[in-house]
Amino acid sequence: MKRKLGLWIPRVILLLAGLTIAHLGVTLFLQADLGSDPFNVLIQGLFRRISWPAALPVTHGWVHVGVSFLIILVLLIVDRGYVRIGTLLCMILGGPIIDMFTLLLGGVIHAGSPFAWRVVCLVLGCVILAFGMTIVIKSQAGTGPNDLVAVVISDKAKWKFGIVRIAVDVCFALAGFLLGGTVGLGTVICAFLVGPTAQIFLPVSEKLCGRFLKEM
Repeated sequence: MKRKLGLWIPRVILLLAGLTIAHLGVTLFLQADLGSDPFNVLIQGLFRRISWPAALPVTHGWVHVGVSFLIILVLLIVDRGYVRIGTLLCMILGGPIIDMFTLLLGGVIHAGSPFAWRVVCLVLGCVILAFGMTIVIKSQAGTGPNDLVAVVISDKAKWKFGIVRIAVDVCFALAGFLLGGTVGLGTVICAFLVGPTAQIFLPVSEKLCGRFLKEM
């Protein structure tokens, strides 16, 4: 029991570090206010399209959690080995981390900032998100439900993660747009930048995480 705990503690530490980095990128992306990321376009579309009962206090966040749970249920059927403690931590902690960075960065980047600065922060946010995401993936503690979709398809089909990530993001964005979600410049940049950038970072993150786990 102690040995298993000793193996999981450093993995969770890595996951939390990657999650924090990734959501710093997400916050920059959101604060740039140039369009939602592909997965949230889908969530937005579902939230707007479905006629939710008035008695239910449904919000964008609750729809996000619901879709994430559906993804987890499907993954439990396909291959439960992908669903780990980190998958649940990503669901629970993502929002609070974004809220924290929003408070810290609200005065630095926002909808009223110069357009050029917003584009720079958008691209920087995508790169930071991609790096943090690869740390989470290589932590071996689990990955967020929406990210796992591309990870599982890439592993099962033996296709490059970067290409699969682009395809998955485009599908999320297209489905969300057809349902009524808002697609903007940020959505397009995110869809075509995060995947290839993550593909570049994956071997780097694998070495960093491997070294950290050995030292621990």
